[in-house]
Amino acid sequence: MARAIASFEEVVTFHGHACPGLALGYRAAAAAMRELKAGRPEDEQLVAVVENDSCAADAIQYVTGCTFGKGNLVFRDYGKHVYTFFNRESARAVRISIRYQGDEPDREARTRKILEAAEDQVLTIQPIGGPAPEPARIFRSVRCARCGEMVMETRARLREGEIVCIPCAEGG
Repeated sequence: MARAIASFEEVVTFHGHACPGLALGYRAAAAAMRELKAGRPEDEQLVAVVENDSCAADAIQYVTGCTFGKGNLVFRDYGKHVYTFFNRESARAVRISIRYQGDEPDREARTRKILEAAEDQVLTIQPIGGPAPEPARIFRSVRCARCGEMVMETRARLREGEIVCIPCAEGG
């Protein structure tokens, strides 16, 4: 896991625009990488748990290399600006919550302030214990008897003796 932390400009290019949420995610991800002494992993050595689906999640994905596809970006829909990072190699973990509550009048000023403020004005960083989420598991796919599309076996449903996907099971 060796790679320099991405620049904010790289994160903006990935995301599409600069905004306060992206800046908060960038600060959280950079702090986590430093605290865990981690570089961007090739696989699942690092795990990020995000508690919202804001722009911050894109920054965390880009900086940490954690993705839904690899199974090491976990979404918990709590609506909180809280991010937990696990380094499976060192067995270290850190929980980062956002404390910044700026009242700058516009988005650009708020974004700049988040990027320039002292870390303790923006983030609360807490080392935590406990195991990382389980590594991603790969499941076999089966064909839905109604729409013909492939569906992960663990997400398939049995309806009237047929294996079907969730949308077909729910009448969609």
